[in-house]
Amino acid sequence: MIRQATPTNHSLLQPRDSFARRHNGPTIADVAYMLESLGLNSLEELVQTAVPDTIRLQGQFNIPAGLGEAAALADMRQLASQNKVYRSYIGMGYSDTVTPPVILRNILEHPGWYTAYTPYQAEIAQGRLEALLNYQTMITDLTGLEIANASLLDEGTAAAEAMTLCQRALPRKSKANTFFVSELCHPQTIDVVQTRAEPLGIEVIVGDHNSYDFSHETFGVLLQYPATDGTILDYAPFAAKAHEAGALVVVAADLLALTLLRAPGEFGADVAVGNSQRFGVPMGYGGPHAAYMATQERYQRIMPGRLIGVSKDATGEQALRMALQTREQHIRRDKATSNICTAQVLLAVIASMYAVYHGPDGLREIAQRVRLLTAVLAQALQNGGYTTNDGPTFDTLKISGGGKGQAELIEAALSHQINLRRYDDGAVGVSLDEATQISDLQELLAVFGVTADVDALADGVALDYDATHNRSSDYLTHPVFNSYHSETEMLRYIYKLQSRDLSLVHSMIPLGSCTMKLNATTEMIPVTWPEFGKLHPFVPLDQAAGYQEMFRRLEGWLAEVTGFTAVSLQPNAGSQGEYAGLLTIRHYHAAHGNGHRNICLIPSSAHGTNPASAVMAGMQVVVVECDHDGNIEVDDLRRKAEQYRDNLAALMVTYPSTHGVFEASIREICQIIHANGGQVYLDGANMNAQVGLCRPGDYGADVCHLNLHKTFCIPHGGGGPGMGPIGVQAHLAPFLPGHAVVAGVGGTGAVSAAPWGSASILPISYAYIAMMGGDGLQQATQMAILNANYIAKRLDPYYPVLYKGEHGFVAHECILDLRPLKDSSGIGAEDVAKRLMDFGFHAPTMSFPVPGTLMVEPTESESLAELERFCQAMIAIREEIAAVERGEIDRENNPLRNAPHTAAVVTSSEWKRPYSREQAAYPLSWVRDAKFWPAVSRIDNVYGDRNLFCICPPMETYQ
Repeated sequence: MIRQATPTNHSLLQPRDSFARRHNGPTIADVAYMLESLGLNSLEELVQTAVPDTIRLQGQFNIPAGLGEAAALADMRQLASQNKVYRSYIGMGYSDTVTPPVILRNILEHPGWYTAYTPYQAEIAQGRLEALLNYQTMITDLTGLEIANASLLDEGTAAAEAMTLCQRALPRKSKANTFFVSELCHPQTIDVVQTRAEPLGIEVIVGDHNSYDFSHETFGVLLQYPATDGTILDYAPFAAKAHEAGALVVVAADLLALTLLRAPGEFGADVAVGNSQRFGVPMGYGGPHAAYMATQERYQRIMPGRLIGVSKDATGEQALRMALQTREQHIRRDKATSNICTAQVLLAVIASMYAVYHGPDGLREIAQRVRLLTAVLAQALQNGGYTTNDGPTFDTLKISGGGKGQAELIEAALSHQINLRRYDDGAVGVSLDEATQISDLQELLAVFGVTADVDALADGVALDYDATHNRSSDYLTHPVFNSYHSETEMLRYIYKLQSRDLSLVHSMIPLGSCTMKLNATTEMIPVTWPEFGKLHPFVPLDQAAGYQEMFRRLEGWLAEVTGFTAVSLQPNAGSQGEYAGLLTIRHYHAAHGNGHRNICLIPSSAHGTNPASAVMAGMQVVVVECDHDGNIEVDDLRRKAEQYRDNLAALMVTYPSTHGVFEASIREICQIIHANGGQVYLDGANMNAQVGLCRPGDYGADVCHLNLHKTFCIPHGGGGPGMGPIGVQAHLAPFLPGHAVVAGVGGTGAVSAAPWGSASILPISYAYIAMMGGDGLQQATQMAILNANYIAKRLDPYYPVLYKGEHGFVAHECILDLRPLKDSSGIGAEDVAKRLMDFGFHAPTMSFPVPGTLMVEPTESESLAELERFCQAMIAIREEIAAVERGEIDRENNPLRNAPHTAAVVTSSEWKRPYSREQAAYPLSWVRDAKFWPAVSRIDNVYGDRNLFCICPPMETYQ
C-alpha cells in the first residue's frame, strides 16, 4: 500500500507541487480502508491477485521521475520556444483564424465544456446538443444541402467517408468500382482517399475533370471548391455529366468562401465535405479540427458519424438527442457503414459558436475582407510582372513568372518569417486569411520585390463574383445566428448551454470502456499557447523543432509503456488507430508475399468498431466465441485459427477484456495466432489498467492502439477530440502511416490529413506522463484497479457483478447485472441510468457489452467520498426497485420509470405521482448540496427517429 513518508529537512527542499498525489483521488487513509474491505494488505497484493503473474512486468519501468507542475510548465515553455511562429500562407485547407476571446476562455479553455462525455444520456447533455444542432444548421445552410452530421475527424477522412457513402448508394445491380478525384484537390486529401480505397478494392483515378470521360464505370467524383490552387471553377457542367453517368458528386468546399460563392448543393453536389477550422479553431499543427459532411436527405441512413435530431420528452416538450447512427457499430458490427464512433464535438461547438457570434453579416464581412486582400495582392503582383490564376479566386493565388523564381521567393519569404507554398511546377502559392493585416500584405509584396498603393488598388476591386459564381441564396437566417453578437449576450448564451450539461465539474462519470479521466489544468494550459496553436501542419520541420522533440519523447514513452519498438502519432481517433493498426498488418503480409491473408478473428464481446475497422482494412471477420465467464473460448480460437491458417491475417483482442477482467490465457492466445501465421492486434482501449504493470509488446501483441483521450488524459470534449496512436513491433515499423506532403513520416499511405494527427492536443498526454513519472503512472493503474474493485465489492450484494477474474477480482471496471430486475420489477438498465441523473450522476455504460447491464469504471482520480456517493445512489435506487418488487410502488408510475425529474416537473402545480416531490428531486440528503437539474424529462427516442429533424427548429417551437 502507499505509505506516508516522514518529512525530512532534505525532502522539504523539494517543491510541493508534485502531481501524482493531485491526480490520484484516494488518500492514504482511503487506500487503507478500501484494501481492508477487500481483505488485502497492500496495493502490491491487489495487483498480484488481479493481474496474471504470467504477464506482469519484469524489471524496471523506464519512465523518468515525475516533474512538479511548475517544472512541467517550464519544460513545455522550453519546447514551445523551439517552435518558430512564422506567418504561414501555405493554405491547402488550413488557415490562421481569430478565436473570439469569449469563446476561447469560456469554451476551449473551460472544463465545463471539455470534460463532458459523449451525449448518449441526452437529458443531461442538452447544451452540447444544441450547439451541435447549430453546427449542423450552419453546414446545411452554407452548403445548400439538406442534412449534415455533427462533425467528422478531418477533411481528408471526410472525403474518404464520402467516397464509401457514394459506393453504398449504388443500385444493387451496379458494378461501378471507380472513384474519380480531381487533381485540383488538396494532396493530403488525395493521399487519404487512396489509402482508404486500396484495401476496399476501389480504383481511384486522379486527373483533370475537364477531360475525364467516365469510360470506367464510376460511382463517384471528388472536386475541390475553390481548387487547391485557389481558382474558382464552374463545376455545374461536370456535375451534370457525372450524374448522367450514374455517379454521385462530392465537393470539398471552403466554408468561409461559401458565404460569397454559390453553394455546392446549387450546382449539383450530392455530398459536401470540408474543414470548419477557419471558423475560430487554431491550426494547431494539424488538429484537432471539426470536419463536416452534408448530403441529401435520401442518404441520411448511410451517412457516417453522429447526427443530432429534434425529438420530444415525456412532457411533450422539445428535446434533442443523437439519432439514427448512434453507436451503430454495436448493432451492425462488420456491416456498419463506417468505423467512426466519435466526432470532434468540442471543435464543432467552437466553429458553431463562431458563426453564432459573428452571424451571417459578420461572416460575410470577414470573407469579403479576405477576398479584397487577395484581389489587391493579385493585382499588385500582376502589375509587377507576375502571373496569377486565370479564373476568379477567393483567398489563394498560384503565382509564377515575374522577377524571382521559386527558390529565391521561398528564401526571401523565410527571411521575412513567412511561409509560402511550393508547387512542383515551380510556382508558389499564397493563401490569405482572417488574420492577415495590411502590414502583412506590404511584407508579402516586398518578398516578391513589388511595391503598390494598397488603398488605391482596394478601391478598384469589385467584391461580387459574376452570376455563375456569386451566392444569391440566404444562409444562417435562424434567430440563433442573429441574436448574440455582443459579448454580454454571447457569454450568457454560452453559460446557458453549459448549465444544461453534466460534466466532470459536477461529479464522477463512471463509464466503463469509455474512461473519463481527470484532465488536469496544468496539462491543458499549453494547448492554447500560440507556439503550439498557430503552426500550419506543413511548415518546414525546423520551424516545429519543439513539436518534433515533444513527439520524439512522447513516442519513446508510449513505446516504453507498451513494450513496442515504434509509434505513429498520426491516427486522430481510436477508430483511426484500429484502422491504421490493421493496415500495418495488411501491408506487412503483402510485402512478404502473403497478400491473400485476409481473415480477422474477433471475439464476440469486442467493441463494435473492431469488426467495422477490419472490413475497412479489407479483411473478412470470423467471430470467436466467449465462455460463460466472458473470456475468449481458447479452444474455439484454436479451431478457427487452424481452420483459416492459410489465410489468417490477424486477431483483434481487447485487453483487459471488454468484460473488465484480465484473461489469464492472453499469452497462449497470442501464441496460437502466431503459430498459424497471423498477427495480434491489441485494442488498447483498456490500457489504463496495464500501465506500469504489464505491456502488450511483452506478452505477444504485434500492434496496439492507444486511446490518448482515455488512458493519457486528453479530454473527451463532449464526444471529441480523441487521438489513437499505434505502437508496433520492429517488423511492422516500416509499414506505419506516411504522408504525401511531409517527407520522412512513416512508410505507407496517410490515414489522417495531418502527418501527426491532432498535434496540438498531444501536449496534454506529454505533460501527464512527464508529471506522473514512472512511479506515478504505475500508482495510477493500481488506484484504478483498487477503485473498481471497491465498487464491485460494495455493490455486488445489490447488483451482482457479472464477470470476475480467476481470484474473484475485476480489472479497472465491472459489469453490474440488472437483467433479473426486469422480470421482478419491470425496471431495466435504462430506468436506473435515468434515475441516477436525479442523484447528480451520469450513468455508467449502458447495455454494453451485455444488454441489460451497467459497466462501471470509476478511474483513479475519484476519492473514496465520491465513490461512496455513487454507491449510496445505486443502493438507494435498488431499494426503490425493491419497493416496486414488494408492490409498495406502482410498476409504471414510480421514481425510476418517471426519471429524470426536471425542476419544471417537480415545481409544477400538478403532482399526480404516488411518491413525494422530495423523493423525486432529493432522494438522498447530500443531493441538496449541489443539485444538478436535468434540462428535459426522459426523451422519446422512437419519435425522434420517426420524425427526423436535424436543423434548428423554428423559434416558435421554443415559445
